[in-house]
Amino acid sequence: MTTHLVETPGEQDFAPPASRHIGAGTWGLGEMTDLERSEQLTRMREGKLGSVHSWELVTAVDGPGTRMTIFMNGCPLRCLYCHNPDTFNMKDGQPIEAEDLIKRIKRYRKVFKSTGGGITISGGEVLMQRAFAWNILMSAKSMGIHTCIDTSGFLGAHASDDFLESVDLVLLDVKSGDEETYHNLTGRALQPTIDFGDRLNELGKEVWIRFVAVPGYTDSYENVENVADIVCRWPNSVTRVEVLPFHQMGTDKWETLGLDYKLKDVHPPSKQEVERIRDQFRARGLTVY
Repeated sequence: MTTHLVETPGEQDFAPPASRHIGAGTWGLGEMTDLERSEQLTRMREGKLGSVHSWELVTAVDGPGTRMTIFMNGCPLRCLYCHNPDTFNMKDGQPIEAEDLIKRIKRYRKVFKSTGGGITISGGEVLMQRAFAWNILMSAKSMGIHTCIDTSGFLGAHASDDFLESVDLVLLDVKSGDEETYHNLTGRALQPTIDFGDRLNELGKEVWIRFVAVPGYTDSYENVENVADIVCRWPNSVTRVEVLPFHQMGTDKWETLGLDYKLKDVHPPSKQEVERIRDQFRARGLTVY
């Protein structure tokens, strides 16, 4: 059973930055002096300030146990099926002090310990704010909390070995098995994800693969086989594959933001189709959910 306790950052939880006009990324910077702008960008580079969309406590998703999943703002991809398009731009997030987020994480240590859970930093794309994320991950590790990142891997080359040392588990989204489909879905290239997966495999870092079954885009037998070929490159890392059926829960957000949602007429895959895809991965000796 999955439970969700969704929270959006508020004044009662996070003290605002020193200036009421401060924002992470570039948002709010036009309202600041040159000196203020320089100081806040420096604090971002140092990982002291970040842009967060929201967080939630979840069970049975985003990693083992009960987890605090933190959704960051900013993403280099534009996935057609994204259900959080309001995380595309860093400027649209809530400015958060790292020390305040760390205090909140500390509150849940007993919950994490009793359930085998921890924190997961998701997005958007976590590696868009790697200094801030690294600060949070290292602090969590110092408290004995299990750490996880959910990433497309597109910016994997930007994650240092030291950064990855602070990560216990990587949820790696392999969105397609060929460059053309991947680019059509995301606007970006597939190869950086493969390169990142190769590196994680060399490091022996535990990885859970996530694959979204989108009818007419990613669900063909050939594409699934291509994804399986990629995943099978990483026997030292991959411990499970999660096949996630496409859904329409983000449609309203696209419309509210005035964005062109190209998949409005795509129906979720049937249970039979999802199981067929899972069987393809199982046939390659992979543990599938």
